[in-house]
Amino acid sequence: MKRQDSEIFHDEALCKKSFVTGENFKSQNCLGVHLINDEQGEFYVFRVWAPNAQEVFLVGDFNDWKDTEPMTYDKETGIWEIITDLPNEMDLYKFHVTQQNGRKIMKIDPFSKMFEKRPGNASVVYIEKEKKWKDGLFKGRHKRSNHFKRPLNIYEVHASSFKQHTNGNPYTFKDLTEELVPYLVQMNYTHVEFMPLMEHPLDQSWGYQLIGYFALCSTYGTPEEFQEFVEACHLNNIGVLVDWVPGHFCVNDDALAYYDGTPQFEYVDPERAENRRWGSINFDLGRPEVQSFLISSILYWVETFHIDGIRVDAVSSMIYRNYDDGPFTLNHEGGYTNLEGYYFLQKLNAVMKNEHPEVLMIAEESSSETKITGSIENSLGFDYKWNMGWMNDILRFYEMDPLFRGDNFNLMTFSFMYMMEERFILPLSHDEVVHGKKSLMHKMWGDRYKQFAQLRNLYTYLITHPGKKLLFMGSEWGQFLEWKFNEELEWVDLEDELNQQMQFFTSELNEFYRQSSCLWELEDTRETIEIIDADNKSDTVLSFIRQGKKKKDFYIVILNMTPVERKNFQIGVPYEGTYEEVWNTEMKEFGGTWEKHNKSCETSNNEFKQFDYSIETTVPALGALILKPADVRINRKK
Repeated sequence: MKRQDSEIFHDEALCKKSFVTGENFKSQNCLGVHLINDEQGEFYVFRVWAPNAQEVFLVGDFNDWKDTEPMTYDKETGIWEIITDLPNEMDLYKFHVTQQNGRKIMKIDPFSKMFEKRPGNASVVYIEKEKKWKDGLFKGRHKRSNHFKRPLNIYEVHASSFKQHTNGNPYTFKDLTEELVPYLVQMNYTHVEFMPLMEHPLDQSWGYQLIGYFALCSTYGTPEEFQEFVEACHLNNIGVLVDWVPGHFCVNDDALAYYDGTPQFEYVDPERAENRRWGSINFDLGRPEVQSFLISSILYWVETFHIDGIRVDAVSSMIYRNYDDGPFTLNHEGGYTNLEGYYFLQKLNAVMKNEHPEVLMIAEESSSETKITGSIENSLGFDYKWNMGWMNDILRFYEMDPLFRGDNFNLMTFSFMYMMEERFILPLSHDEVVHGKKSLMHKMWGDRYKQFAQLRNLYTYLITHPGKKLLFMGSEWGQFLEWKFNEELEWVDLEDELNQQMQFFTSELNEFYRQSSCLWELEDTRETIEIIDADNKSDTVLSFIRQGKKKKDFYIVILNMTPVERKNFQIGVPYEGTYEEVWNTEMKEFGGTWEKHNKSCETSNNEFKQFDYSIETTVPALGALILKPADVRINRKK
């Protein structure tokens, strides 16, 4: 039984029209599959955008995959539709499309909210149920507060390789609710970030080549299970971030690629459509229907799953025409900027700030030519940008033999020159522990003991350097082997005492960060830091102050980058009085050798650079110290 087009509601007609003008940011409410219940009975309506197709049939389990259910075409919008009572919920379906050139091909539903499990790839007739959320306190608190002035410490996770069952199957979100949420609490992280969770056909892409922009990958369980996971995180005061890929999509012939036989989701220019670097296809970000599709996708994830932040992947590839390998054309102004991508991202962030200003918008972007964070008028409008420069410099430095670190000390300190140009996240991410780059632990110079010492030093620098924090899973205990996307983490490492102590160190450091307001409440201002000494190349020791709102709320950070203990080491301090050690990476419980902290330090009147007073302490070999004022007098002379 079918219903006629005249019975479609007026608001659905408006929904279709706004989709093609690029202003429908809830287009999943119109396209895809929907259930209608009225006096005539129960029906399903299917809609798909394929403006240049000759013919489209709805096929599936319910009609033996035969062309018995023709869809009708709306010339004004390019949308095909059918209303029928044939399917049952959870049936499989596709659209049998006769493309512009007459080629017939089975295509997925771009708006499908569920796919069958691999190796199948059909869409599923799935109607989501409205969830009664219990996270109102968490959501309300975050709406009212300023996230720039809160701690943000992210644990980055690849969902299917965090843990796996004994048969090799990855954990679903039901499993992760039981295992990962308590672990996040134990490790004192404020947020968890997932590499893309949307449907993708190939694990080797890590989720960065998508086919389903509205569907949780079937490997990870059901949408309801993911909702329960997010709610459990929120009830434990943990935010949830998700990676999202609006720049390019999977080349699979049965997915979005040349859907109706013409450039539809992709650029008309084949050179601009082809993403040679990643073997994928670039979205035409200037096309209104594509803008509706992508912005609807991000809002769907935020609203359906209560996501607290989105990391937009590969922003550079979206805003520069010369980013990819191979030939490129200049824009109509004669420049390298991809204007369509630039204005799309501004539009995306404007919509997000209007709809959900509390949701963090994060850019993974590797250049310095374009302002990424800030107001829409002066930038792309993101809240945060990954600091790829800091990450590259720091890892080069820590991999280096200490004999050469003094001559390359600028790698350690250069970020101080530009740290306020954007709002940064400091990422030690998955990209740095794969493809022969070695794990963070393996990158460290020296024997195993020295590697752990330097890892503790590195994480202390991460936590005390201005900017929000991100660490990839397994790095918290010093996993030695590289990350493998198809295997679980090396949890067996934790049978070793040094790995246990490293894990404990990270947990304690994370809690130290959460409880230390001077490490985050002013970090979007220059007042957050004062350099004590960034020129000590001979000793290769870096020292600086992190300042909170109150004058006496500050830390002194000292990082020794050599395997030489520095006794009676002098640094300048801002005020006269007593300073006590509150953090020492070489304490025995962390895997070091020190059983007691340094004694409290009394100032002397010896001037040190811009400071009127100085103190002396012992800095462990390859160690890091943090001191705080215990009893000081605010009487700075200069």
